[in-house]
Amino acid sequence: MTSQSPCHALVGWALMVLGVAGTAGAGTPGEHAPTGLLVFAAASLSDALEEVDRAFTARTGVRVNASYAASSLLAKQIEAGAPADAFFSADRAWIDYLDERGLLKRGSRRDVLGNALVLIAPADSPLRLDITPGFDLAAALGGGRLATADPDSVPAGEYARAALTKLGVWQRVSGRLVRGENVRAALAYVARGEAPLGIVYQTDAQAEKRVRVVGVFPEGSHPPITYPLALTVRAPAEAARLADFLSGETARQIFTRYGFTALAAPPPDLHRPGATAALTEPPQRGAPAP
Repeated sequence: MTSQSPCHALVGWALMVLGVAGTAGAGTPGEHAPTGLLVFAAASLSDALEEVDRAFTARTGVRVNASYAASSLLAKQIEAGAPADAFFSADRAWIDYLDERGLLKRGSRRDVLGNALVLIAPADSPLRLDITPGFDLAAALGGGRLATADPDSVPAGEYARAALTKLGVWQRVSGRLVRGENVRAALAYVARGEAPLGIVYQTDAQAEKRVRVVGVFPEGSHPPITYPLALTVRAPAEAARLADFLSGETARQIFTRYGFTALAAPPPDLHRPGATAALTEPPQRGAPAP
């Protein structure tokens, strides 16, 4: 994967931190005032995670703020010093990237969710297209372009490139892409009618009424779409409670309603302050492609 400069994004999270600090409860001089938790999460998680975070706050009283962007950009922000307490990525590679740099708490990572990759068109499009080896995607585009997240750095775009390559059509459409900075940007191109087709996650298509699913890419055409979660080395104790909640039964039901697949049996939900479940570390590791 190519590295993206985090400089312009650092301003955003700096302002977020100032905003959170400004709304925190006041403490006595020299006393640390709790400011809630800050989660950096893949853009595709935004709708579901907002609801899960509200449920967590209602259960525990701990506030959660979230910043959404491409997993690659978020990882680079954390590397540059962004004060995230947890990182919820759309692939394992960027979790590995931070882990290898000693920026994650040992034993805190877990695979939480799965997703599917779909081809979408505007809701009023009459197009029918079977996604099979050698399918004529180029002809289906007509004079238009294919909207994807950037395949050089963003997980959704990388999954799209892998699927199209496996199916033997990448070379015919690679020069006709409109590259979004994240998967929601690619979704917007199609929803606004600026691109006749796009490749996004199934959950994104489900969240946007202005698009429809033309077809689902076969699971074997791309690596499994996995959303791992990990805590950063700066995370306070409350972050472990959030991590358990995000993989617990209440969150599982919410994520499933938004179209995600829960990857593992959930630990018990939190019934008392401080209740946590054992954290396990997945065996598979790798590094982002250069």
